[in-house]
Amino acid sequence: MALHSTNRISLPPVTLNLIIINVLFWLAQIALVRVNINLTDIFGMHYFQVSSFRVWQLITYAFLHDTSNFGHVFFNMFALFMFGISIEQLFGGKRFLLYYIVCALAAALTQQIVWAIDLMPIVNSGAESISLADGLYPTATILNRFITVGASGAVFGILLAFGWFFPNAAIFLFFIPIPIKAKYFVVIYGLIELLAGISSSGDGVAHFAHVGGMIGGLILILLWRKSVRKQRSI
Repeated sequence: MALHSTNRISLPPVTLNLIIINVLFWLAQIALVRVNINLTDIFGMHYFQVSSFRVWQLITYAFLHDTSNFGHVFFNMFALFMFGISIEQLFGGKRFLLYYIVCALAAALTQQIVWAIDLMPIVNSGAESISLADGLYPTATILNRFITVGASGAVFGILLAFGWFFPNAAIFLFFIPIPIKAKYFVVIYGLIELLAGISSSGDGVAHFAHVGGMIGGLILILLWRKSVRKQRSI
């Protein structure tokens, strides 16, 4: 994770509300599962060819996090706090919210493409069941297990925007005492995620979705760059 310095440490409304919503949903995930309401299954993103998939999951997944890992929600919200302030102040609230949603959607579509490629052999086989180490399971049950949650795709899009518009801002990593310019940090981090996705390390992290969020952000930035540049000069 990274830190950077800002002239103003005030939390603009969209960034603040996004953090609040994400934290409240995370707490609700934990609380409601005790009464057999699984928000992760309902609002987390499933593979589009399974029975549990719903269109709204392409957005709602980005407001949920892994309930067994506090670091998942904490570091996403910390990054949103650190970088979202500057980008919301630059874009304005409405455009920032649109940017956030588009990055989350781009990450979701990227993950769906990755799943389609990885799961194609299973789907095309027509097999009714799959044998795993702990037993035989219906194919539909296995496919329904693939669920993605987390704001990381949107956060990576915000990180890319920060590196684009504040390229020379100093970023300090917790474990490296030397500042790194934002433009280099974004490129390095993006390449790490891409290589991690290609290597298929099986760490349970949707690396390609992170890259997809950055690509979605880049497309919007290229579309908006003239108006944003004009806004910065006012």
